[in-house]
Amino acid sequence: MSGKLINFNAGPAALPEEVIREAAAAVIEYNNSGLSILEIPHRDKLFLDIINEANLLVKELLHLNDDYDVLWLQGGGRLQFSMIPMNFLGEEEYAGYIDSGHWAADAISAARMYGRTDVIASSKENNYRNIPSWTEIPDHLSYLHITTNNTIYGTQFRQLPDTSVPLIADMSSELFSRVIDYNQFSLIYAVAQKNIGPAGVTLVVVRRAMLKRKRRTLPGILDYAALSKNNSILNTPPVFAIYCSLLTLRWIKKQGLETIEERNNQKSAVLYQAVDESRLFYGIAEKQSRSNMNVCFRMHEEERTQQFIDFALSQGITGIKGHRSVGGLRVSLYNAIRFEDVLHLVQVMKEFER
Repeated sequence: MSGKLINFNAGPAALPEEVIREAAAAVIEYNNSGLSILEIPHRDKLFLDIINEANLLVKELLHLNDDYDVLWLQGGGRLQFSMIPMNFLGEEEYAGYIDSGHWAADAISAARMYGRTDVIASSKENNYRNIPSWTEIPDHLSYLHITTNNTIYGTQFRQLPDTSVPLIADMSSELFSRVIDYNQFSLIYAVAQKNIGPAGVTLVVVRRAMLKRKRRTLPGILDYAALSKNNSILNTPPVFAIYCSLLTLRWIKKQGLETIEERNNQKSAVLYQAVDESRLFYGIAEKQSRSNMNVCFRMHEEERTQQFIDFALSQGITGIKGHRSVGGLRVSLYNAIRFEDVLHLVQVMKEFER
């Protein structure tokens, strides 16, 4: 079929159309420089202006105080799973983890290579259909790590742990989607290919005091303090991905984070209502844990799942197949998805149900 599809993929995900157009123009020539954005030197003023503006916008949009540094790194979330314990967990120390899904479990496995872990709570026995409950966070921990939104299972933290130990969060699939107090975290990280930009760069926001808690000598490329000292330019950074992220941050500022959160709430409410009222579909996550970013559901007649995916594609919709590990259906409602896109999907669901 021809024409632009509505992209409900979990990542790489939909980007705002104006961001794609501006990025495409910059590939031809960036800012009247005579160079493509793909060619500009990473230590030249052209790029320094890009990364410095991106750093400032991150802090502005998240209402962070002056105690934080912003880093743009490579290696995705999986590298962060290892870099965090490399930097902040000694061999005889304990880190706390809340196990809320596949990626949280991967982070726990990585941490065990460098120190000890306490799994404070887990919802594994419930197939990760809910955010696990916790009672008390031990105060001997080097840090507490959470995954605030779980893309595979469609669950999201509504209440964050109240703890005296440094709080670290994988916010890959929800950062910039809602207004919370981000100053409660000692470190936040998010892969770009959800709400920030294209694949290839990972955003890290770290409290400067946390940088002083380094537990072992590391190569500079794995050392948050060294990367911070060099403004993320210890090696050649992913220039184009950072530029596209800057364009998205400008777009978010123009929309307003409060407006984006309200829109995301409306999008998810409409889709969950359609799932709950359907005879063919049913939700997976428990209602009190449902994610506003990733709506995961299944069909009572599992054998018809691919038939529905094919029908949706014929109606201009792509990216709704569930994660390969669980199957079913998954609709990702990241910031660039419009309310009318969700209404179109709901209509397609109803047409298929007739």
